Amino acid sequence: MKKTREMSVYLIVITLAFYVLPAFINDTGTGIFFLLILTPCICFLTSLIYGIRHSFNLIFLLLIMALFIPTIFIFYNESAAVYVLIYGIIATIGNFLGSLLKK
Repeated sequence: MKKTREMSVYLIVITLAFYVLPAFINDTGTGIFFLLILTPCICFLTSLIYGIRHSFNLIFLLLIMALFIPTIFIFYNESAAVYVLIYGIIATIGNFLGSLLKK
């Protein structure tokens, strides 16, 4: 229960990035900007901060990936499925670097 509570703040930030930001996509340029620049930066920074404060956590990374899956069908199309893996890798790098900085 304690781990879930620790993760919740960070997962809320990620959830807002995944579900609120796409509402502001009004053309292809902003869509690409959100998918390729803004959302990965939010994933990386959130995972980095989580890693610094709580160390490496595989469950946290899997939850980030799982949170993105519904957005593929809500906001994007099947071609965005590759971003599940991309955001997972970016979050893993951030979380790993954060856990190294903690030590």
